[in-house]
Amino acid sequence: MGFLRHWSPEWRINITRLFHSTVGQARQLYEAAQSGCHPLDFSFMHCFEQMKKFLYFSVVFTWLLCSCGTDKFSVRPPQPSSRSWTVVLPSSEKGKFPEYYEVNGDRYYPLPDAEGFVQFGKASWYGPKFHGRPTSSGQIFDMYQKTAAHKTLPLLTVVKVTNLSNQKWVIVPINDRGPFVKGREIDLSYAAAAEIDLIGVGVADVQVIALGKEVGKTEGGEKPGPVVEVRDFQTGEFTVQVGAFQNKENALRLAERMKRYHEYVNVADYRDGDDRLWHRVTVSKSRTLDQATDILKRLGKMGFLNAFVVSL
Repeated sequence: MGFLRHWSPEWRINITRLFHSTVGQARQLYEAAQSGCHPLDFSFMHCFEQMKKFLYFSVVFTWLLCSCGTDKFSVRPPQPSSRSWTVVLPSSEKGKFPEYYEVNGDRYYPLPDAEGFVQFGKASWYGPKFHGRPTSSGQIFDMYQKTAAHKTLPLLTVVKVTNLSNQKWVIVPINDRGPFVKGREIDLSYAAAAEIDLIGVGVADVQVIALGKEVGKTEGGEKPGPVVEVRDFQTGEFTVQVGAFQNKENALRLAERMKRYHEYVNVADYRDGDDRLWHRVTVSKSRTLDQATDILKRLGKMGFLNAFVVSL
């Protein structure tokens, strides 16, 4: 009955009392029958009420166990990373603050260079073949919502993605991991890709800028400045993917080879948009992005030119 720890003290006391009381009364009826007492020696209504209570409790108790037992299969709301702090955005010489972007009533600002994350690379998009599947954040992927997948940024980070060929941009939260392909930095949902004319070309050069959510204003002064939340983009838990195979034996052979160099080696299954099963081989666990990048460079010298860093 470990699940009772999630209930209030009053509920725990009441349900425990009901359990012991009902089981005790049922035991008395059973022992009386075993000792040879005639059923008419007991009040019919008394027996009926006790058995009714016992059956009621059994049904409720079974339902509770089933509910708790299947909880691990439910989709849980994604939890933001706790590695965050706040900064006051500086104004320009003319007293102006950076341009902000509004998403669902919240304001997001580009972060100062020392706190921020800026990346240049290739963007692709994904849609119908993944529509309705769970994402790494626990949310269900909806191709008609503006979201994105990224290999390393903390889940639920909000970013601005600019198509460098036409300067069109879109604001999206990172709610998934990927793309699991060397040379591509971010995967946009169909809706987000359409916003920057990415659907037809499929892949484009982009700039990715992490944004900070406004959580308050500075006090005092002629013009209160925005206080924004900054998330830690450099620390976490990172690994390096060295290969992906449809043949599991090939994946296991590579994993055995990697065990000579790395304490942590893992083979994980992954289904792509065509529902093909791949076996991804990842090695090492690093606490910082710099450490993971150093391991990536060493693997590159060993011939693993398609390896890349991904957040766990």
